[in-house]
Amino acid sequence: MAGPVVHQEDYYTPTTKPNHRPVPFWKKTQFYPLIALLCMVFYFLGAWQHNGVATTSTSNLAATIPCIPAETKTVAQSSSSLDFVAHHKAEDVRVSKEAIKTYPACDIKYSEYTPCQDQKRSLKFSRDRLIYRERHCPEKKELLKCRVPAPFGYRAPFKWPVSRDLAWYANVPHKELTVEKAIQNWIRFEGERFRFPGGGTMFPNGADAYIDDIGKLINLKDGSIRTAIDTGCGVASWGAYLMSRDILPLSFAPRDTHEAQVQFALERGVPALIGVMSSTRLPYPSRAFDIAHCSRCLIPWGQNDGAYLIEVDRVLRPGGYWILSGPPINWKKYWKGWERTKEDLNAEQTGIEKVAKSLCWKKFIEKGDIAIWQKPLNHMECKLNKKSTQNPPFCPAQNPDEAWYTSIETCLVPLPEVSDDEVAGGKLTKWPERLNAIPPRISQGTIEGVTAEVFQNNGELWKRRVSYYKSVNRQLGQAGRYRNLLDMNAYLGGFAAALIKDPLWVMNVVPVEANVNTLGVVFERGLIGTYQNWCEAMSTYPRTYDLLHADSVFTLYKDRCEMEDIVLEMDRILRPEGSVIVRDDVDILVKVKAVADGMNWESRIVDHEDGPLEREKLLFAVKRYWTAPAVPDNSGEQIN
Repeated sequence: MAGPVVHQEDYYTPTTKPNHRPVPFWKKTQFYPLIALLCMVFYFLGAWQHNGVATTSTSNLAATIPCIPAETKTVAQSSSSLDFVAHHKAEDVRVSKEAIKTYPACDIKYSEYTPCQDQKRSLKFSRDRLIYRERHCPEKKELLKCRVPAPFGYRAPFKWPVSRDLAWYANVPHKELTVEKAIQNWIRFEGERFRFPGGGTMFPNGADAYIDDIGKLINLKDGSIRTAIDTGCGVASWGAYLMSRDILPLSFAPRDTHEAQVQFALERGVPALIGVMSSTRLPYPSRAFDIAHCSRCLIPWGQNDGAYLIEVDRVLRPGGYWILSGPPINWKKYWKGWERTKEDLNAEQTGIEKVAKSLCWKKFIEKGDIAIWQKPLNHMECKLNKKSTQNPPFCPAQNPDEAWYTSIETCLVPLPEVSDDEVAGGKLTKWPERLNAIPPRISQGTIEGVTAEVFQNNGELWKRRVSYYKSVNRQLGQAGRYRNLLDMNAYLGGFAAALIKDPLWVMNVVPVEANVNTLGVVFERGLIGTYQNWCEAMSTYPRTYDLLHADSVFTLYKDRCEMEDIVLEMDRILRPEGSVIVRDDVDILVKVKAVADGMNWESRIVDHEDGPLEREKLLFAVKRYWTAPAVPDNSGEQIN
């Protein structure tokens, strides 16, 4: 069966660098000078007809290919039809005239739709251990076949680092936290925008000063601490201020009565996901984070047989730190303000201390409002102690990196076997050398098919690919245009590593259907990421990311779910005027482009960086700006 036809107007070549190219027949003839002259005459005649400006669009190039040798095409010429610059004007929307399936706008009530954390659906599930706030995705028949609208008045976020402190009200129209957390200095409403003073419940002097206090207790400057997880993050001020210290946080909070915590975090340009400590593992591999943090995060650490601290232990790196501030720490000073009894708070702290000790953690320090525990470098001593006490026991043989709808067990995940005082799983190089050093999971041969040579070659490959991306989409190379990036099939994190010097961050996704689980390698490089099944929605709000990168995602899910559902999810989580880069087989890309056209995206298929003979091509796309209409008030005036 013949594959889909690639239409000329859908396909162009940004750069063409073949080693050998046959000479076109028309160059061989004696009429070549005359043909070239006629081409020039018609070209300038066309330019004169367009107000005298000699512009060359993609369609112009396609029409004049016989007259313009492929060797002379430039990226600047052929990419001019795609506008990667944010304009924020609703009148920019143009409707495609092609006969394609179109996807209408969803009702405005879906403006903040999070399919797998839908509040109405959650009511069907148990309140026990907050199970109702876990992921509960819609059935196939319930999937929306429409495009989630941005609220009226939506604007591009402030550029980093200004976005750390400011966000547009129209983008996240929620004032609840400005009232509920007013005295805690989380967030303030100022006319058309929100301001984030950097405060928090346990850091009234600001997150920066609070981090300074932590830095007096553990070393945050020598590169040994790079990845951090913030549980119950609020608006993620702790993570926002960590980033200025070259520490990469991943914050999470449930979708609950405190509206839009994670949405605010992402609007500020801080890595975050919707999530909750409940009955299933967090979607991260074992030994992923250098530090874990909870500042009055309201998680009952000592309850449920210590299940939540057991899960922190799983994702914490050997020698890593767990930092706790807020109840019950320093309860003797605050118990009246917390409106709890001394006995209750003392019992809570005793319970936490007991669980931490059973995990073989050591109390590193408690000073003022901050307590810090440290996980051991290995389990040699712990196993000796466990012979006399089996609470909790070590887990039987299992995959500690499996964490997609995987139940939390009340047993201690054993660390890899080592001897003496060696670091279980291998010692990590300090940041920034950690990024390109051979990750221990690879050097120890625990990732099937991935050797040190494969890792190094992959790094060089992605440097070249990202350079090519920037030649097509010049906005990618301009600081501030993109902040939140998503790599939908990250493998070893090469895409993110190649962008490490730019003021942006990348959420690296390893699909649960991937042949090899490489997310542990991503974290060992000092990057962050999560597991995801792209047949389901991501645990994030609409308009979360500025740029999506999808390498072979549609090939991976070819027989697993509908292509249009994946593209609709991409549309949901992509900002208006955000960009998409898809790498895949040309036959698949033609189908993806048809769906993208139905979403009213601007898109073009371009050649592989190695030239036109490669079947793998790239789709560059831009989501056009559009919003829900203004809502009229009773007087007939238009309001946001």
